[in-house]
Amino acid sequence: MIIRRALKNDPSANPRQAACETLLRISKQGGFADRLIDSELAGGALSGPDRGLFAELVFGVLRRQGTLDHILTQLLEKPIKELDPHALVIFRIGLYQLTCLDRIPESAAVNESVNLAKLITPRTSGLINAVLRNYLRQKDSITFPDPVAEPVTSIAARHSQPEWLVEHWLGQLGGEDATKLAEASSQQPPLTLRVNALRTTRAELLLEFEKQGIPAASCRFSPDGIVIAGRHAIISLPGYEAGLFAVQDEASQLAGLLLGAEPGERIWDACAAPGGKACHIAQQMDDRGELIATDISRSKLVIVQENARRLGASCLSTAVADLHLTDTLPKGLFDRILLDAPCSGLGVIRRNPEAKWRLSFDDITRLAAVQKTLLKNAASLLKPGGTLLYSTCSTSVEENEEVVEEFLLHHPDFMLENLNDLFPALNELFEFYGMFRSWPHRHGMDGFFAARIRKQQ
Repeated sequence: MIIRRALKNDPSANPRQAACETLLRISKQGGFADRLIDSELAGGALSGPDRGLFAELVFGVLRRQGTLDHILTQLLEKPIKELDPHALVIFRIGLYQLTCLDRIPESAAVNESVNLAKLITPRTSGLINAVLRNYLRQKDSITFPDPVAEPVTSIAARHSQPEWLVEHWLGQLGGEDATKLAEASSQQPPLTLRVNALRTTRAELLLEFEKQGIPAASCRFSPDGIVIAGRHAIISLPGYEAGLFAVQDEASQLAGLLLGAEPGERIWDACAAPGGKACHIAQQMDDRGELIATDISRSKLVIVQENARRLGASCLSTAVADLHLTDTLPKGLFDRILLDAPCSGLGVIRRNPEAKWRLSFDDITRLAAVQKTLLKNAASLLKPGGTLLYSTCSTSVEENEEVVEEFLLHHPDFMLENLNDLFPALNELFEFYGMFRSWPHRHGMDGFFAARIRKQQ
């Protein structure tokens, strides 16, 4: 549907103006795009197709920002950094519509951008009009770096990734895989649900979606996963209020599955917020046993509690705990521990695209040091013979394999379990030494890592 709406001075009443203000806030103040989008939509000023366009513009510009800026540099006579920040965001919004949204006529994309500039940054409206119209005349002559001669800048410009990250992926994966990963990481991810087996089955929920005309299919690897086609308001999907499912990527579902929780066990989810994996563990336990979900943030635990109530996970309790401290909980207490460690989130930048423009390699080094401390402290709470699953949603070796390898080197009473032996049906997802690795470009799911460690008797 073509969006043609008169601009209003209230930014929340116009999708492009609301998108501009949201993108500026992310650029200046930080924050998570999904939360800011939800907050804007909750205000109720946007309605109908405008709601979808607003979210599309925010996420789309963030995902494609590198490519948009590469195009823009060829259209401007001065460096991007000298632009008025409002004008830069309007340029990105306009170019995104022209390059990625076929349903919006070119004339409408240009005119709406100019009108938006007249409201927000009037002195730049003429420049915005001239540059966007110049793009329409010259779009076939836009050039990109040669992929052979300049692989880093080529991948970064074509697939909208920061150059440091492209260089990192090239060193880790090689040219072909790094290119495919960069491309997949700039695209919109699928909507994936985890069926709540405490209340229904996947077959029953799929049948209900079919009755409601909602295209859905079983996930390839997760026995509880469902992929939903198209865009949907989560709370309006059948079964949401009844707690029949949770929104959770397939890779995240598998990370919880690999813990191997059993009914009656005492289990600790050490960094639990927002609670997706904790509720999945309760499901694996058949809601029987003791599951403690902790987080350093009390406010985030409220979200865990809300999710647990909706999904009927009564065996789950919450507590504030700082895993940086060695006396968080009594030693040797738990049969199993899930440590889904705070990380760079490189494996989920297609869901949180704002993160890739803030991060640097120094952040990976800093986070790896924190992860090593968290793993050491968490492991001390395992019973003899107990199991710990260390996981992240990062693609970096520094936050994953190297953290586990260093821990095992200094803790000979722990051993790495080979997931190939424990879950042979999933061996496509495991490295030869038995650690879990999923990739957006290979498996169609988020980039996740997990290693299972056992404390010897």
